[in-house]
Amino acid sequence: MCGIVGLFHPHDPALPPRALVQRMADAIRHRGPDGEGFHLEPHLALGHRRLAIVDLAGGHQPMSSEDGEVTLCFNGEIYNHLALRPELEAAGHRFRTRSDTEAILLGWRQWGPGVLDRISGMFAFALWDRRRGELLLARDRLGEKPLHYAWLPDGTLAFGSEIAALTALPALPRRIDPVAVEDYLAFGYVPDPDCLWQGIRKLPAAHALLLRRGEAARPAPRRYWQAPRQAAPAPAEAPAELARRLEDAVRAQLMADVPLGAFLSGGVDSSAVVAHAARAKAGPLATFTIGFPGGADERPQAAETAARFGTEHHAEAGTTDYLGAAREQARLFGEPFGDHSAVPTLAVCALARKHVTVALSGDGGDEVFAGYRRYRFHRMAEGVRRLLPPGTRRQVFGTLARIYPKLDRAPRWLRAKATFTELSLDAALGYYRTVCKLGDGRRRGLFSPAQRAAVDGHDPAARIAALMAECDPDDGLLQAQYADLHSYLPGDILVKTDRTAMAVSLEVRPPLLDPALVAWGLALPAGLKLRGQVGKHVLRQALSPLLPESLLHGPKRGFADAIGGEFRRRGAEVKARLLGAPMLDSGLFDPAALARLAEEHESGRFDHAQALWQLLVLEGFLAGLAGAAPRAGRPPALVGA
Repeated sequence: MCGIVGLFHPHDPALPPRALVQRMADAIRHRGPDGEGFHLEPHLALGHRRLAIVDLAGGHQPMSSEDGEVTLCFNGEIYNHLALRPELEAAGHRFRTRSDTEAILLGWRQWGPGVLDRISGMFAFALWDRRRGELLLARDRLGEKPLHYAWLPDGTLAFGSEIAALTALPALPRRIDPVAVEDYLAFGYVPDPDCLWQGIRKLPAAHALLLRRGEAARPAPRRYWQAPRQAAPAPAEAPAELARRLEDAVRAQLMADVPLGAFLSGGVDSSAVVAHAARAKAGPLATFTIGFPGGADERPQAAETAARFGTEHHAEAGTTDYLGAAREQARLFGEPFGDHSAVPTLAVCALARKHVTVALSGDGGDEVFAGYRRYRFHRMAEGVRRLLPPGTRRQVFGTLARIYPKLDRAPRWLRAKATFTELSLDAALGYYRTVCKLGDGRRRGLFSPAQRAAVDGHDPAARIAALMAECDPDDGLLQAQYADLHSYLPGDILVKTDRTAMAVSLEVRPPLLDPALVAWGLALPAGLKLRGQVGKHVLRQALSPLLPESLLHGPKRGFADAIGGEFRRRGAEVKARLLGAPMLDSGLFDPAALARLAEEHESGRFDHAQALWQLLVLEGFLAGLAGAAPRAGRPPALVGA
């Protein structure tokens, strides 16, 4: 696991300044504390920070071919590199190291851009071919490893593993995109390919960007892999086939020349990974759990699984200060990030890093095998939608939604207003409402007149609708999963894991996101994934020989502590943050609306915990900018301001 940075000018053959690429690499030193490397030549500069995992002696980067014509800067792991070696050697290529990096390097020589179809793993890399005059930037199929880029005013392309590598450049325009602010408040993250900073782009998952020396146009990224958009016929013996595929995926991701362990909660996904890893690994597997007494505490369930498989188990009680943590999110993520489970995720990463350098996780199981509760509700809602003509449905449920009281603090079964509203909407808009963190009306009500004008005509729901429209219109479950696979998974789950893990120099690998396993699982018929009110049906069947019924069918718990109570107890501090100079000077919000939100939550009349967390994180981001901004402490201007 590493961090990469680079500068490329298609037209100017001057050597890029070494000081600039060094500055970029220093900004992401935490991604690779074991060493650094640089490669500079006309048009190009590459920088690398290394966290040594495989071939500790021979895997230094940037790595060049034997003749020096091709140079690679790589972040990630290629799990099938040993399988590719015989084919490449038979074609006449000679390996000089045991590193998986060299498989990409020689694979480019053999297959050109087709190397992306051959390699399997998590990766983001920059590959320079001097003879062809081509620079290839690429990101893995699911978006496990990040890659950001920006065109500087002088025509240079700058790229790096994290936003911090780009904001370290003095020439980068520092303006906030108001549309990205709205998307952040809607989703809790800024979806790919956008960024809160105008001009910075995120290379989407399963995309590559090919640039050529002397090329005038700025090319667009191209997709090189596509997730299934239609279900396939049910495979014979699906549970047994899934068990084999999962075992293979876990075994492949055990490769490491450093200590390796696994996260372990009380849930199905991490337990599945631990079960297979403990059986395949030579020696005891180290496992790690964080629990919150009185809150989300899965330590007893995790301890039971650890004892079952004889792991070397480490568990700690978590303590959190979410007001303090909100100020730290921008430092970790480079832009506001609204998933408060990032706080305990950082804690379990720090615990794991005391003992290992690599940890396996259960990320991806909910998206691939339909584990989220919202999938069950969406499928039920789709059944209701098909029973009634659209006009009748909108009228009946729309009327019920209008007259039913809003009971935010009532038991869940009494909170029917949102249900009626969603049933009155079409499928895509209804699903958008289930994933939206801060509803359209409440969100716009917080904005200043200038911010409302800046986002006029922008509809965050259109992103979800466009993704769902790419899928089989008769498979509502697959539509929802596909939308999450291209938005929530790469924008929230994998960002959270990558940044919190790399903040403590830990590599995290999710075997359930093996691309072949994802393609197979996503294409399963809906009845194998979701049966009645039980998600991940086929996964539970596949694991029944390994895991107890109490774990396989226990309640799903979120990996986070409750934040509403803390924000209520510390209401005065919350209000002071929201009405402080960073928020008010930004010109984004209506101060009276912010005050009202804080007061309603503190009084206990409403639960605004999620909205307050997102706003506090944004306040921390703006406060950090104000402290670092060169213009007398003023925050960056809005686009068009």
